[in-house]
Amino acid sequence: MLIRLNQAQPYVLSLFRLVVGLLFAFHGAATLFGVLGGNQAETGAWPGWYAALIQLVCGALVALGLGTRAAAFLASGSMAYAYFKVHQPEAFLPLQNGGEPSAMFCWAFLLLVFTGPGAVALDRFFGSRSTAATAEDATRRDKAPAVPV
Repeated sequence: MLIRLNQAQPYVLSLFRLVVGLLFAFHGAATLFGVLGGNQAETGAWPGWYAALIQLVCGALVALGLGTRAAAFLASGSMAYAYFKVHQPEAFLPLQNGGEPSAMFCWAFLLLVFTGPGAVALDRFFGSRSTAATAEDATRRDKAPAVPV
């Protein structure tokens, strides 16, 4: 069973990336344009309007799997800022201060920074061959027996 789970991992990671990216982009669209039941932020208002712009753009890039690691890094940082500057001063715990979505998005995007986009992503089509070769080398190193020093 573990073999099947391991084989599905890159595809499930792509699905995770797609869902998290879409949710983040929808949140940004709701704030920027007042759609999907959101309250529209005033254009140029700090930090709400800029946060919504980051959410829309980075969420779309992550969902597409295009520049995933860079977009996820920016998105994670923006959510860390949101948590510590907006939510955490209200109360210590996320459950108390309403910062659960910020904390969850922050950690989900940080995970994508380190794991990459998964098997199904536009990064795979537009990426260089060296990126694919590096991924294959890393896979081979994982399967190779350890060499004692």
